[in-house]
Amino acid sequence: MTGQSRSDDKPLYEAIIDAQKLAFAPLAFHAALALRDLGILQGLADAKAAGATAEHLAQVTRLPLYGVKVLLESGVVCDLVALEDDRFRIRQLGMLVLRDQMTRVNMDFAADVCYRGMAHLKETVTSGKPAGLREFGPWTTVYEGLSKLPPQARQSWFAFDHYYSDHMFPTALPLLFAERPKRLLDVGANTGKFALACFEHDPAVSVCLLDLPGQLAVARQAIDAQGHSTRATYHPIDFLDRSLEFPGGQDAIWMSQFLDCFGEDEIVSILERARRALAPGGRLYIVDTYWDNQQHAAARFVLTMTSLYFACLANGNSKMYSVNEMRTCVQRAGLRIERELERFSASHTMFVCCAG
Repeated sequence: MTGQSRSDDKPLYEAIIDAQKLAFAPLAFHAALALRDLGILQGLADAKAAGATAEHLAQVTRLPLYGVKVLLESGVVCDLVALEDDRFRIRQLGMLVLRDQMTRVNMDFAADVCYRGMAHLKETVTSGKPAGLREFGPWTTVYEGLSKLPPQARQSWFAFDHYYSDHMFPTALPLLFAERPKRLLDVGANTGKFALACFEHDPAVSVCLLDLPGQLAVARQAIDAQGHSTRATYHPIDFLDRSLEFPGGQDAIWMSQFLDCFGEDEIVSILERARRALAPGGRLYIVDTYWDNQQHAAARFVLTMTSLYFACLANGNSKMYSVNEMRTCVQRAGLRIERELERFSASHTMFVCCAG
């Protein structure tokens, strides 16, 4: 072991432990997943403070005793489980893995969407291509293949996407509709959830949904099912084709957790087309989660790790951006930020923009 310790470093013995946790992180991840999905953590939660023996857990889960012991012992060294005499009990970290929604969403996304593809990260970094995407299909970006992903992967992808967006709708909608826009362009409409929220919030607004054909088909089905077919129009588009303009005359344009799906030059092109699509006095609303503008360390960690997904599986050139990186893109596109609402809804920041 070589190298000098810096004043902000952990003590060496703690760093050694952390190094081994990194070395075996894939194994620890799958152990935690198995403890959760096979019902062992639930069995411990049911036992409460009294704990349970490995034999009892094997009986209630109907699993071989050997496998239960291997997983429990892994859980002990990963701080999911405590061992006292011959009884195991669930620890706080184990309860989070079992019951915390954010942890569950993130673990499912990592397991079902990211895990196999991330083995191609080195190739991605050297080539600039999403090398891990080949684990799912022959697409250029993951967005082309969303409707063709295996059911479990597709479910986990959408659960992850919606978990980090839907909860801010109630806070965002009054801000968006303060100017009472009549024509709204939803850029990157995905499954139509935001358009539906707009229809419920303002009975006079009409929404044009802009996205790839596969996503628009899903959104149309959801919107028709809710009886809003007359208030929605659909404009299929390949955002990477810079020759394709956006429908014009828009009072408001909405982009939520959308621009981080593109490289910086692509973002500028999208924003330039949005600027040209604004009606006089119209506003562009950009909502995103910037990794360097987070109150909590957990959010900062999750967002930074998500950049690796964007690199290796999504498209090979996008990431979770910093605030200044996005400000620069907005300025390059000829737009001006009128208001910047920092962390207006937990981890989100809203830019309210107009033509510069």
